[in-house]
Amino acid sequence: MKWSVILRFLIIGLLWAGVCGVLIARMIATDTPVNLVTLFPVIASGVCIFVPLYKKYIKNDNQRKSNR
Repeated sequence: MKWSVILRFLIIGLLWAGVCGVLIARMIATDTPVNLVTLFPVIASGVCIFVPLYKKYIKNDNQRKSNR
C-alpha cells in the first residue's frame, strides 16, 4: 500500500475520531446516557466513512496486484 493511502486513512481517521470525541464529550456534559442508541450515529458514521475507503483503496489495490 502506498504512503499516500496510509496518510489519507490516518488523516480521515483522526478527524473522525476527533468529531466523535467531541460528540461523546457533549453527551457526557449534558448528562445524556451513553448507550447503544446514542452511540449508533458514531458507529454508523464509521461504517459510512471507512467501508468505501477500504473498497476503493485496499480491495481494488489487491485486485490490481493479483492481475499482474
